[in-house]
Amino acid sequence: MLRAAALAIAAVGPGLLIAACNSQDADGGALVMYSGRSQAIVQPLVERFEAQSGIDVDVRYGGTSELAIALMQEGDRSRADLFWGQDAGALGALDSAELLAPLGEGVDAEFESAFRGTGDTWLPTSGRARVLAYSPSRVSEGELPSSVFELAEPAWQGRLGWAPTNASFQAFVTAMVAEHGEAKTRSWLEGVRENGAEAYANNSALLRAVAAGEVDAVLTNHYYLLRMKADDPDFPVEQTAFAAGDIGNLVNVAGIARVAASSRQEDAEAFIAAVLADDAQRFFAEEVFEHPVTTPAYEDEPRAGAADRVRDRRPDVNFEAMADLDASLSLLRDVGLL
Repeated sequence: MLRAAALAIAAVGPGLLIAACNSQDADGGALVMYSGRSQAIVQPLVERFEAQSGIDVDVRYGGTSELAIALMQEGDRSRADLFWGQDAGALGALDSAELLAPLGEGVDAEFESAFRGTGDTWLPTSGRARVLAYSPSRVSEGELPSSVFELAEPAWQGRLGWAPTNASFQAFVTAMVAEHGEAKTRSWLEGVRENGAEAYANNSALLRAVAAGEVDAVLTNHYYLLRMKADDPDFPVEQTAFAAGDIGNLVNVAGIARVAASSRQEDAEAFIAAVLADDAQRFFAEEVFEHPVTTPAYEDEPRAGAADRVRDRRPDVNFEAMADLDASLSLLRDVGLL
C-alpha cells in the first residue's frame, strides 16, 4: 500500500493533496470527516445528522486513495474524526496501518449476510454489484457469458469496453487475485486486452459507449445504469449478472470508520449510527441506487428482486482480502493497462 501511496502522491501532486486534505484549517468546533464518497451522496445525510444531533460536520472531499494517504501522512497528528471510503481496500489498508479506532458499542445494526465480515474497525454503508452491461440489439441472450473469464475468448474480439484506471475496476482485480490467484488474473487481463478491449475513463463513459455503438458490452457497477434509466427509460443498454458465485458478480462496499487519532469518538460513533439507520439506508437504495447493507432495508429494497440477486449470485470474497491494492496496481502496470 505504501508504494501505491507514493504513486498516488506523484500523480496528484503534493499541493493538490494538501489543499484537499490538510486538516489544520478545519473548524475546531465541527466533527471532521474525510470522505471519498461524493458530496451529492454525503451532504444530504450530513445535513440530516446536523439537524438531529446539533453537531456540525466539516467534510473534506477527495479521492478515497488520496484521503487515505493523507491520514497515513498525518498519523496521530490528524484532526480527522471519521473516514468514509469508497471501497473496502482503502479501509483495509488503514486498518492494517492501525489508523482506525476499534468499533464501539453504540452502533446497533443488523447486517445482511452479504455484507458481514468487515473486521473490527469499520462498517459497510452501502453495496455495489459488478455487472455486465450490454446492447440488447447487438448481443443476443444466447451470447451472454456465464463467467467473466469468457470475455477473454475470441467471441468477444473487438466488442468490449473496460476502465482499468477506475478504482472500482482495480478493486475488482484485487478480488480476482484474492479468489483465483495472480497467474489466472494476469492471463484474463492479457486475454481481454488482446481481444482489443477499449479503455474508458469511468463507468458512465462505458455505458455511453455501449449506447453509441462503440462497443457491445462493458464491465461496470450496477447502479450507474439504474441512474441513467431513471432519467431516460429508453436508454438502449441492459445489464446482467454472471452465473452464481462467479467473481464477475463481486459485491464491493463503501465503508465508514472512526479515526484512531480522534478525540471525539462518541460523536463520530453517533454519525456512523445515523448512516446505518433505516432512513439513511433507504436513501442509498431509493436515491443513490446502491444496495442497503442492513437487513431490514435490504430485504425491503424497492427494486423488485435486486436484493435476492445479490444474495444468490455474489462470490464469497472476504472484504479483508481486498486490502492489497498495491499488488493489483503492479499487475495492471505489468500488463500495460496503467
